[in-house]
Amino acid sequence: MLLARLALDAGRTVSVDALVDGLWGEEPPADAANALQALVSRLRKALRGTGAGTVESAAGGYRLAVRAEDVDAHRFEELAARGRRELAAGRFDEAASALGAALGLWQGAALADVLEAPFAGAAAARLDEMRATAAEDRFDAELRLGRHAEVLADLGAAAAANPLSERLAELRMRALWAAGRQSDALATYEEIRERLGDELGVDPSPELQEIHLTLLRGELERPAARTKGSANRLPARLTSFVGRKAELDQLAGLLTSSRLVTIVGPGGAGKTRLSLEAVTQDPAHARGRVWFVPLGAVGAADQLADAVLGAIGSTDGGLYDAGQAGQKTEPVDRMAELLDIGDAVLVLDNCEHLVEAAAELAHQLLERLPQLRILASSREPLAITGEVLCHLGPLDVPTGTPEPAVAAEADAVRLFVDRAASVRPGFAVDDATVGAVVEICRRLDGLPLALELAAAKLRSMSVEQIARRLDDRFRLLTSGSRTALPRQRTLLAVVEWSWDLLDEPERVLARRLSAFPGGATLAALEAVCADGDALVPDDVLYVLDALIEKSLVTASEAEGSGEPRYRMLETVRAYAATRLTASGDDVSGPFAAYFLGLAEEHEPRLRTGEQLDAIAVFDAEHANLVHALRTAVAAGDGALASRFVEAMFWYWGVRGMNTQLETALAEVRGLGVAHALMSGADSVDSAGAREFHPAGMLLRVSQLAFAGEESVDASESLRRSLDSPDPWVRASAHLAYDFVLTEQGDLRTGEPSRLEALRGFEAVGDRWGLVLSLMPVGRDHSLRGEHAAAVATFERAVALSSELGTEDFLYLSKARLARERRRSGDLDGARRDLESALRQAKERSHRRLEANILVGLANLHRRAGDLVQANGVLDQLEALVRRRAIAVEVAEDLIVSTRMENRLAEGAAAQARELLPRAAAALFAQGAGAGLAWVAELLGGLLALEDDPVGAATALGMSQVIRGAFDEGEPELRELVDRLVARLGDAGYREAYGVGAGLARQDALNRLAEEVGQPVASS
Repeated sequence: MLLARLALDAGRTVSVDALVDGLWGEEPPADAANALQALVSRLRKALRGTGAGTVESAAGGYRLAVRAEDVDAHRFEELAARGRRELAAGRFDEAASALGAALGLWQGAALADVLEAPFAGAAAARLDEMRATAAEDRFDAELRLGRHAEVLADLGAAAAANPLSERLAELRMRALWAAGRQSDALATYEEIRERLGDELGVDPSPELQEIHLTLLRGELERPAARTKGSANRLPARLTSFVGRKAELDQLAGLLTSSRLVTIVGPGGAGKTRLSLEAVTQDPAHARGRVWFVPLGAVGAADQLADAVLGAIGSTDGGLYDAGQAGQKTEPVDRMAELLDIGDAVLVLDNCEHLVEAAAELAHQLLERLPQLRILASSREPLAITGEVLCHLGPLDVPTGTPEPAVAAEADAVRLFVDRAASVRPGFAVDDATVGAVVEICRRLDGLPLALELAAAKLRSMSVEQIARRLDDRFRLLTSGSRTALPRQRTLLAVVEWSWDLLDEPERVLARRLSAFPGGATLAALEAVCADGDALVPDDVLYVLDALIEKSLVTASEAEGSGEPRYRMLETVRAYAATRLTASGDDVSGPFAAYFLGLAEEHEPRLRTGEQLDAIAVFDAEHANLVHALRTAVAAGDGALASRFVEAMFWYWGVRGMNTQLETALAEVRGLGVAHALMSGADSVDSAGAREFHPAGMLLRVSQLAFAGEESVDASESLRRSLDSPDPWVRASAHLAYDFVLTEQGDLRTGEPSRLEALRGFEAVGDRWGLVLSLMPVGRDHSLRGEHAAAVATFERAVALSSELGTEDFLYLSKARLARERRRSGDLDGARRDLESALRQAKERSHRRLEANILVGLANLHRRAGDLVQANGVLDQLEALVRRRAIAVEVAEDLIVSTRMENRLAEGAAAQARELLPRAAAALFAQGAGAGLAWVAELLGGLLALEDDPVGAATALGMSQVIRGAFDEGEPELRELVDRLVARLGDAGYREAYGVGAGLARQDALNRLAEEVGQPVASS
């Protein structure tokens, strides 16, 4: 009695008072507490060693330490409720399956052994009522599936046991009608009508009367009876199916053209769910000819036949009958007999631990049954003739730092949000959650099971807390379904199941491969992982092949190299890393030696015509190189760390990875290593800085690369570099020399160096240097109003930048090209360039550089006369800066200055005057010559609006001094000049302009600073 009472509240504490009342009712023993304690003690002894749970003391009572689903009564309620939901949703197959399973749990009357207990009566009555309802629901589902013949007898028995049940009467009438027995169906109505009148004094319900009338008219729908293969015992789906459209389309084609299709993928990728979804869309499903055989719980190969026969013969009473004349029927013969019904699909799910036996069975069945098709799922192929594979990888995850709407389109995010919303209603991807959700999806490899486990943690954690704890993912992700197989309940169990299927050489290579955060080539694995003992170099490729077959390693061809690259999913790699630590294997020495040698070999090629190939090597190995550097720093090996920095700093410069470079220099400096790389100018990183300093990184890296002893200043180093025998060094020095002169307002002196730099980089084939050289050449054409030449120059820069793929160069060169088209009057061409660049930036999530593109669009709209659109784009940019947590100063210079230009175009002098101090402050802070000249131009436009044409012309003259040339190519400036000439006359304009142009540069800067409210430099 006590066990039954506790089981009814499985896992929950039942108070002492409730237990006493339930066991003894109104006549408890004198010392009820002690009597109850004695019963508990006896029950504990009885349960010991049975595996049926234990009785635990809890605050104020006792609890049976079992899960609810381990108690038949609770399991029945859950299955019955699920069946009712499926029935209401019109999923009759799933409803019949769930309700059949629920009723199958009954083995007699409810609580038959303890009915004398006070608690049992009400509980038993409730369970009996639920049982009756579940039976009615199951009859309903079976009838809607056309199985009237199978249920008619049971319906009659149920109606006889409950003669006043109108629902049973209705169901029986429908079954009799479907069986062609209309008169019996009408007689059933008369029987229930008479009983209701005689015993209850009521008429049949309106619903039952309507059924009767429909029968009389002969209009009752008669469901089509199912064929022999009508079982379709597919597991009911408890959650929605998300994504995998491409895989479903692929499977639909493969199942049409092939007879054996195997879904192959890592544990947790969703192979079972995909197979179920695929077969429900197959024509065989509509004809009732699909069988699902779950093999996950099958422990040995000799149990395979029983599992298959149990699934395909579940509605065939002759399943285990002997053969003709008492002869024994072999299992495969019985399977062939049952499956010989024409086109049909047999699903063999989770074959990896029985792969040889499953392959043999599949081969035999396919040979004997030409119309049978088999869909298998496994972590490795069955590897028999005729098999075609559907490789199932992770769900797609967003790249970069996407907007919430863009992130929500990725299947991995869709799955996470769908499961999260079931745990925390209303959960969605928005500005507050997008970062953490994307990080979770990426770091969990887009693996469906891992994402579902992570979403379940939202019961007790925020999405940010989950993201922060993914380093301890195996401890974190443990809340799987209690009804799942043990190996599918936690992320650790999923991976351990795959690991346990490996042999020793496979485990050795797998754990050592985990040392490669960026994946590895075969050469790297042979050099680092092979030791001549546990794993010899010649065996590495063959062991890799086995790991790939078992879905623990993936192979992808590196672009342009033709050589495979081997990787693990991050989750698999994290587990393998724990095994590497436990094994005591130390591959850090060979790892560092291999990658340092690789970097030092390819570093000189970064400045040659082989630049793209060298960049590809560094791109592919960057994660491994950085890992080796971090390991050296962590070990305090300053000499090794310094060599890594020397080998990588130019790659970082070419790729625009300023933060990586600065961090590495600081780390090496922290180890006490003094090196020429430790000195150099600070880099400037803002949208405006990139706009006005396209060669800023080259100047910085040139200083770092060619600084000699610390006593030699940068100018001396630059002069020596101009005479270097190395053509690349000379080209870089010329470009740096011109850059210095340009920032001093001297465009004329550096012109020969600009051209020399261009020729030098062309000679050595350095595309990076060519782009930097083309920028000032194109600028010169643009300032002179030579638009065709400028457009051609920037088009070449865009082409070279596209080859390089460097983010900054690509978007800056496109922005320059679009700006030049606008300046030339080609507004349509400028719009196409900007929209293309903006689209690419969003697709690649290059949010940091959208500022330049959006500012270009604002300028375009202003030039087209659409100031509303121009201001709207700037509003969009400001929202982007706030939403994406970009530092305000990154775009402040461009936003405020461009908004001031819009105000000037509107003729809103007061609003423009308000913006001038902010615009000037941002551009003065950068100190770029072109940016400071822009301030003078803004001042000129403002003074013209404020009816000070003389001051405006003087400001434009100062822009010439500051930049080194007046911008003849900007149409808005030309129009301003025309207005000023109209006010002052040609001579008056020249005189006022000459006042500004005649100032020394520093005087012009001081005067400009004073007029725009900026600090004046001390003399």
